[in-house]
Order: sequence, then C-alpha cells, then structure tokens
Amino acid sequence: MRGNAAMKDATRAKLAEVSTATLTTVLFKRGFRNVFLALNPLNPEAPRMVGPAYTLRTIPAREDLDGLDVFKDPSHPQRKGVEECPPGAVFVIDSRGDARAASAGGILITRLKARGVAGAVTDGGFRDSPEIAAMGWPAYHAKPSAPTNLIHHHCVDLNVPVACAGVGVHPGDIMVGDGEGIVCIPAHIADDVAEEAFEQTVFEDFVQERVAAGHTIRGLYPMTDAANRPIFEAWRKERGR
Repeated sequence: MRGNAAMKDATRAKLAEVSTATLTTVLFKRGFRNVFLALNPLNPEAPRMVGPAYTLRTIPAREDLDGLDVFKDPSHPQRKGVEECPPGAVFVIDSRGDARAASAGGILITRLKARGVAGAVTDGGFRDSPEIAAMGWPAYHAKPSAPTNLIHHHCVDLNVPVACAGVGVHPGDIMVGDGEGIVCIPAHIADDVAEEAFEQTVFEDFVQERVAAGHTIRGLYPMTDAANRPIFEAWRKERGR
C-alpha cells in the first residue's frame, strides 16, 4: 500500500471499529512511538475518520506572493488539492502548528465532504468552525482561527511528506481519527495493524464487560489465567465477533 493506492475494504472496516488508544499500543509493539496527532475534533460526535493521507504543505506567507488574487488561479495548491483529493482519502494540511490564520474554511470543507473525502486534518485552525462542526463530518484542528490563510500560510506542495502536529505523514499513510485525536499508520503495515487492533478491541470489549460486572483484572488483563479463555471464546461466539 503505497502513495494513494486504495485501501482494502476489510482494512477500512476494521479500523472504523478501533480506537486511537488501541492503535497506538499496537504500533508501539512494532516500535512506532511518534504516531499520534493530538488535535481536536470539531465535532466529537462525527463518525470516526479512516482514509489514506493526501497532503498539503505550507510555508510562512510573504506579502508579495500571498494576496487574494492568488485564488483566481485554479492551480493554487490549496484549491487544486480540494478538487483533486481522492474520495475516501483524508486531506492533511501541514500548517506548521500555526493557528494564527486559518488552514481552510467552511466552503472548502463542504467541497471536500461533497466529493466524498473521508476527513480533513490540520495542525493549524479552521475558520467557520461552528458551521464545520454542524456538518457532522470528521474534521480536526488545533483550535479555531478566523483570519484568512493568506496572512500566515503560503501553500507550496501537494501529496508530499509533511509534518503535522509533530508527526511525519507520508502520502498514503492511513489516518484514523476518533474523539481523542488521530493516529498515522505507515501504509505498508496498515493491513496487519488493522487486524491486530480489531482483535485487541474485541478482547478489550470482553474485559470491559467482565470488569464492569465486578471481575478482577488479575489473570484477565492480560489474560494469564487459562480459565478465562473458554469464557472469552463463548462470549465472542454469542456476539458474533
């Protein structure tokens, strides 16, 4: 799985059911520590976000290059990216952690949603944030930012490796977002990570239910008492998982 190759449907489905907390643990077991983008969902009730990264890189704006007329050019990277980000992908904007000016606003986010894009992420801020939140569509930022992006951001590249919220994101890496933030999964291990994370989620759902009913975590989490294994298997079969 490289570049913007399509995700397997099974991988997408499994990742839509697992938490970023579980994913960070699964990735840690594989030696990956810096994979979590601590950004805020505009609407915590929006669906979970899953999709390959399509990136936009910015550098600091310069007054002679960043006037309102630049948007008349359809090849402007921000506008071009909004029209070319593949359906099912996640539009990831490297804003250098600078939320003094917006990375995008309501109209561009609406266009991404209408085109079937899976979500939008910036380590800066979105303008029109109340309206974006009301869309019920996955969008993540550091904080709201009303000023136009041209004040502080000069868009330079599309679909190149970027830094977003301190994490290296390569085109095609799989972005998974929930109410806590976003995990970036290296594309070449996404299928295996999805499978393990799904299995871990099933097990942890079982543990959560048992603990809520008063069971001790000793011998259960982790499962070191073999007597818990048939109970888990019966529970899983009953629930069709």
